[in-house]
Amino acid sequence: MKIWFLTGSQGLYGEDTLRQVAEQSGEIARRLGEALPFELVWQPVLTNATAIRDVCLEANADDECVGLIAWMHTFSPAKMWIAGLDALRKPLLHLHTQANRELPWSSIDMDFMNLNQAAHGDREFGYIQSRLGMPRKTVAGHVSDPSVAARIAAWARAAAGRAEVGSLRLARFGDNMRDVAVTEGDKVEAQLRFGVSVNTYGVNDLVHAVDAASDADVSALVKEYEDLYRVTPRLRAGGDRHDCLRYAARVELGLRNFLDSGGFKAFTTNFEDLGGLRQLPGLAVQRLMADGYGFGGEGDWKTSMLLRTLKVMGAGLQGGTSFMEDYTYHLTPGEELILGAHMLEVCPSIVDGTPSCEIHPLGIGGREDPVRLVFDAVPGPATVVGLADMGERFRLVANVIDVVAPPEPLPNLPVARAVWRPRPDLRTSAELWLTAGAPHHTVLSAAVGPEELSDFADMLGVELLVIDEATTSRQFTRELRWNQAYHRLAQGF
Repeated sequence: MKIWFLTGSQGLYGEDTLRQVAEQSGEIARRLGEALPFELVWQPVLTNATAIRDVCLEANADDECVGLIAWMHTFSPAKMWIAGLDALRKPLLHLHTQANRELPWSSIDMDFMNLNQAAHGDREFGYIQSRLGMPRKTVAGHVSDPSVAARIAAWARAAAGRAEVGSLRLARFGDNMRDVAVTEGDKVEAQLRFGVSVNTYGVNDLVHAVDAASDADVSALVKEYEDLYRVTPRLRAGGDRHDCLRYAARVELGLRNFLDSGGFKAFTTNFEDLGGLRQLPGLAVQRLMADGYGFGGEGDWKTSMLLRTLKVMGAGLQGGTSFMEDYTYHLTPGEELILGAHMLEVCPSIVDGTPSCEIHPLGIGGREDPVRLVFDAVPGPATVVGLADMGERFRLVANVIDVVAPPEPLPNLPVARAVWRPRPDLRTSAELWLTAGAPHHTVLSAAVGPEELSDFADMLGVELLVIDEATTSRQFTRELRWNQAYHRLAQGF
């Protein structure tokens, strides 16, 4: 993935000035590129409408380009930018900076002023973007400031997420859980809004892939499990449930082959529709999530799509990202906590320590006991995010949280889990989450936060509501009402 760096100027200044503009913009791009998660590609200085439109069209056609950063080094008459910006279909960031950090007070003259007038030129550029209704992020400050680079990096990660979801293929094995409302959704609208292609496949199509896995490959994968995890003795060679571990490995091999052969980076399963599978996939799903695949339980394709997108956005950052579900509360006054988990499918990217590979009964699904990884999530700040189809639009809701160690051991809870304290507090968080109609399936990420999510939502024109330490019930409910009016008006008639 690449970001293109555009520099605006005009021919009025002459070749000597434009040469300095090019040298200085190249240096700005170089310094900024060192702080970004993707390659930053400097483009020649733009001085006329034809060149501007051409570079915007080239960016649209280049699948490796996920977004553009534009900076007006000098004054760049904004009418030159109209055709290019109108044609642009990639995310745009307006960088308001300048080559020098400090002014040379004792030597400054009009030549310096004419060369270094981004304060002037970027205001002209800002006007035309607003006049055209261009969605963009604006970042002001010198690129040597770590906070400036961090905000641009957050935007770049959001742009990568937008690019990923725009070409994402998602496989559903069976439908969603019967009679459940929030896992339903408009797949046509999702493809129109996000770009994701969501299609259903018979579970027995997966069974054929599972059955085709070779015994040699199964043995090699079981050896990998034993090297990576604390495998319970019953599952090891010679144990009475070793065959179950081998079948879990067979499921992983078949599932991975099915997804990779079809170009799928996200998928769903449903315990109500297992066909010829002997187990509800647990270990396989956990390991695929750890490798970056999106997943949603009970056929929840929206959460699966969201998980894959956040995996791409958070790639290379510390902190994992996992499928999650709010399960139950600890309501002792002043010590309120949420215990999150799922039947089996929590991603080991959020693990604290080495997971334990275990087998336990599962009271639903009507199949043999499934194998799974059991662990606690690593403590630290994180965000839980849910995506809901509100009928006329999609809504993202995010809650900033603090994952904590369980107050006591959980010896009888045979699933991976996370315990967290929501901000600003459990009561406010829960009331507002329910008021927003946010889902019970979420994505928990210690890598991606509100700024990346805000940039991502803006790029796609999707509603985002954030619950954090500054949120109040009055402010949040007002925002809900304003959003309702705004998004209906924005859709037109």
